[in-house]
Amino acid sequence: MGRTRKGRDISGWLVVDKPAGLTSTAVVNKVKWAFDAKKAGHAGTLDPDATGVLAVALGEATKTVPYITDALKAYTFTVRLGQSTNTDDAEGEILKTSDARPEDVQIKDALGQFIGDIMQVPPQFSAVKVDGQRAYKLARDGEDLELAARPLWVDELIMTDRPDADHVTLEMTCGKGGYVRSIARDLGEALGCFGHVRELRRIWSGPFDAADGISLEQINELAKQPELDTYLRPLEEGLQDLPQVSATPEGAVRMRNGNPGMVMASDVEYGDECWASLDGKAVAVGRYKAGELHPSRVFNT
Repeated sequence: MGRTRKGRDISGWLVVDKPAGLTSTAVVNKVKWAFDAKKAGHAGTLDPDATGVLAVALGEATKTVPYITDALKAYTFTVRLGQSTNTDDAEGEILKTSDARPEDVQIKDALGQFIGDIMQVPPQFSAVKVDGQRAYKLARDGEDLELAARPLWVDELIMTDRPDADHVTLEMTCGKGGYVRSIARDLGEALGCFGHVRELRRIWSGPFDAADGISLEQINELAKQPELDTYLRPLEEGLQDLPQVSATPEGAVRMRNGNPGMVMASDVEYGDECWASLDGKAVAVGRYKAGELHPSRVFNT
């Protein structure tokens, strides 16, 4: 017999402005404890030293995590020019140095090759799996890994500041699976001067913005108190990139039982993925077919 999970049946999204120095998993565990929630997860890992948006899903909202993970995200980051490291960030061991320092116009010209559909090799110290093991674990053991390049969509990459000759600040909007550290590394190689990430902040992720995020200090102060619940955002916000259809009351009952249910739709076509709502609440996600939604995910709210 399965073990019953302890905690509250609470659902929604919490936008956390993650501080530097903590793993994404540690933040999720803190949120889960503070809400006394049965279930929690996050949409997109941030490196321990990175700050900014970490969208944490509670309860039924965890079923919408893939839609936030797949959404566009924006980062602002500072690249340290003249040095490469084994981790592609400031925490790593310096591998190579260069006295070359590109002019602003050279940097701006080089950014174009990292926009659009690109292929990107993940950092050696990353969560990519190699023969069933995480790359960072193998890298810590001194293995030199040959990681396969992966496709990435970069919507925008612009230079926003040049604090001094050794640093350049960039802003990037990209799709799922992007490594900012790889952008810094590859840009340094393209400029012939090497480079690594000095500072990194995720400023938004899908519908969630860092400006609206709650701090870890606030979470600690309000833990286990009703006031903390007011920071929760509806699980429906995780579905904003999908078209919405309206379920009939009878259709909602059928969908919640895993069966196709009748919906009213005007802007969707046969086979489109969409989500059905009743009285503003999510009922299910699925495929629209001839007046019905065939559910793939059902929400018990």
